[in-house]
Amino acid sequence: MLKVLIVDDEPSHIQGLVRHIRWAELGYDPPVTSESAEEAVEMLRETEFDVLISDVSMPGMNGIELVDRAKQLHPHIQVLMISGYNEFEFVQDAIHVGAQAYVLKPLKLEEVGARLTAFRATIEKRRQVVEQTSELEKKVSGSLKLVKERFVHDLIAEMPPTGELLASWSELLELPDIERGFQAIVFGLDSFGSAGREAKERVLLGSGFKQTVEVALSDLEKAYLAQTSPDEVVALHVNPTSEEQAKLEKQLIFVQGMMRDRFGVQVTIGCSRIAANWEDAALIYKETKFAMAKARLVEDGQIVRYDGGDSSEFKDYRLREEWMPNIVRLMEEGDSAKVGDYLNRILDLLLSQEPVSFSYMQAFGMSFLSELIRTLKWKDAPEGEINILMWRRMLDCGSTGQIVELLVEYVDRYMRIEKKDKLHQQHHLIRTIADFIGERLQESWTVKQLAEQFGLNASYLSVLFKREMGKTISEFVQETRIQRAIQLLQDPNIKVYEVADRVGIQTTAYFTYLFKKLVGSTPQEYRDHRYDADGD
Repeated sequence: MLKVLIVDDEPSHIQGLVRHIRWAELGYDPPVTSESAEEAVEMLRETEFDVLISDVSMPGMNGIELVDRAKQLHPHIQVLMISGYNEFEFVQDAIHVGAQAYVLKPLKLEEVGARLTAFRATIEKRRQVVEQTSELEKKVSGSLKLVKERFVHDLIAEMPPTGELLASWSELLELPDIERGFQAIVFGLDSFGSAGREAKERVLLGSGFKQTVEVALSDLEKAYLAQTSPDEVVALHVNPTSEEQAKLEKQLIFVQGMMRDRFGVQVTIGCSRIAANWEDAALIYKETKFAMAKARLVEDGQIVRYDGGDSSEFKDYRLREEWMPNIVRLMEEGDSAKVGDYLNRILDLLLSQEPVSFSYMQAFGMSFLSELIRTLKWKDAPEGEINILMWRRMLDCGSTGQIVELLVEYVDRYMRIEKKDKLHQQHHLIRTIADFIGERLQESWTVKQLAEQFGLNASYLSVLFKREMGKTISEFVQETRIQRAIQLLQDPNIKVYEVADRVGIQTTAYFTYLFKKLVGSTPQEYRDHRYDADGD
């Protein structure tokens, strides 16, 4: 049964709910009640309630403040607000701090019952999600095969795993120390995506492929497998012995034969060089994929061994197919930190693998610049002028270090100019929207309507506005209305209720509440204090 807390300063209202709602039928224990928000906060500290029902207007702490405190103590508590028709704007604030629903006075019992039923369904679904997630965690922990597969996926991912993540994997899988290194074996179906293969056939082929590789490598004690796509299975073989290597050769042929006989397909298999650290897994995987792609140009169904002999060619391939597309994408997204980190990774990889000749580094720098100049446009100078300047400086470089410095400077300069231009555009846009809001205070514009007015996504507008103005759109509207109200209150001929109407607040009660919340006094107190201070 669920626990509910009812808070209202009118005892008759509380008793009406307690007596006339069929709590047990709705799945609730008899409700706990309180006649003040302050007392309710203490109850919430001591007991975890599932549902809070609160009146909006109460002496001392009001319902909005209570909801805010309740959500801090119990973030998932379901909240039903009760309000009069002239208090509706209070409810908007309550929903802003976390209330899920409201009902208007005079209360209709069937409406309250419907809200409680909806709350129970939400709570039960959340509990189901928590239970299922917990159950899934248990299953994952108990399924060694699934855990190993996730481990391989992480190792060969685009961004190598951090030391912290590797440490957690090592603890979970009890990974052996790498004494003799490890090797990546990539099994790839040839012509998997050929036309004419039906969906059912593709599913069966992918499943049969993985099963065949698993059976073939089942005798290898320290092998970690993952099916990275329907047409590819990757195995990482740790500390391979000479005897295991001999067995592996036979199993590679076995996989090719089984897939040919059973499904009529060819399998190309790539065997990497031996790597010494887990951090090298992504690199040897890509090297092996590159060697397989080259081999397929000649013939399908080969066993390919990558020994590092084509390292320069492989780096050129990575520059074209991986590094340049990735860094251009990051630069266009405008995240300087990610761009700098990715560029450093590229340069570190180039300079740390082996002694790099100046001529190779210069050729790499020319290719790198060529791709950047081709795909990016500068904002502060004609494109041809920038091209000539960069080419001249590259040709004048006399060392590998100077080439690296030039590439870093080029990227850094682009990011600074791009960021400055983007921030200027965003600043102008948000200021325009702020002026738009200020000119229409008597109108009630939602974030969605504002976004549509200016051709933006609502979520993106909210993020931009908060970043530029330091406050949400809702907070800006409230503060702008109160600032305008302060100006209007200086004219004694304008009534308080007229001030509220002129700044777009429908009720005097809500205007008084909001003014006191932001200024520290009621509108009338502010007006009286001002005249007293001026000697009027």
